Amino acid sequence: MKITNITTYRLPPRWMFLKIETDEGIVGWGEPVIEGRARTVEAAVHEFGDYLIGQDPARINDLWQVMYRGGFYRGGPIMMSAIAGIDQALWDIKGKVLNAPVWQLMGGLVRDKIKAYSWVGGDRPPK
Repeated sequence: MKITNITTYRLPPRWMFLKIETDEGIVGWGEPVIEGRARTVEAAVHEFGDYLIGQDPARINDLWQVMYRGGFYRGGPIMMSAIAGIDQALWDIKGKVLNAPVWQLMGGLVRDKIKAYSWVGGDRPPK
C-alpha cells in the first residue's frame, strides 16, 4: 500500500482537517491545527507531502522520524502540529486495514470509564 494524496480542509475560523489517501482506496483523517495558525500548519502539512507520497502508510514510526528529522529548522509547534495531524491519519489508516480501533493498537483499555469535558467556541466565522 502506498500514500497517493494528502488533502487539507480549512474550516473558518479555526479548524483544519487533513485526509491521506492510499492506492488501495483506504483513507485516514487527522486534525493538525494550532489556534489562529491553520494556514501556516496547512503549509507545513503540504511540505511534508514530499516525504510521504509514495510511502507505505503502515511505517508510522519511520515516517514520523523522517518528518521530524528532515523537517524545518526550529520547527516548533507549527511543525509538531502538522506531524501530529499526519500521525493521526496514518493511525486511522492502520486501524482500518486491521479492522481494529486505534485505541486497541496503542495498547488497549486502561480504565472502564473516564470523565468527559467538551467545549465549542469559535464555531462561527467573524461577521
